[in-house]
Amino acid sequence: MTSTPTVLFVCVHNAGRSQMAAGYLRELGGGRIEVLSAGSEPADRINPVAVAAMAEEGIDIVGETPKVLTVDAVRESDVVITMGCGDTCPIFPGTRYEDWQLDDPAGQPIEAVRAVRDEIRARVERLVDELLR
Repeated sequence: MTSTPTVLFVCVHNAGRSQMAAGYLRELGGGRIEVLSAGSEPADRINPVAVAAMAEEGIDIVGETPKVLTVDAVRESDVVITMGCGDTCPIFPGTRYEDWQLDDPAGQPIEAVRAVRDEIRARVERLVDELLR
């Protein structure tokens, strides 16, 4: 792992789970971790309910845009966190992979998205502790 670790969050649409995780990691990592996110089939825009749920936490993801998953993004990452994107993520030796089983917030009410958000925060907190100790 490099001196500044790079984490890539990947979900299908890069509009909810991966964007919330990236928002938390940017905030909680305090600039000590490079953060990337992408989707195997990116949506046109960020899920507005995910944006609202993160705003409740004081984290602004409204300016983010869904990005397509590339081999280069995976290659440059030390840790790749997948969230329901199946086998679309290329595998490179020496890269740490985790699959976080999380409900998809697409089309869900704010209460359901808050539960997903809170689970993501807990997992990101553990990840920050592991990467920065």
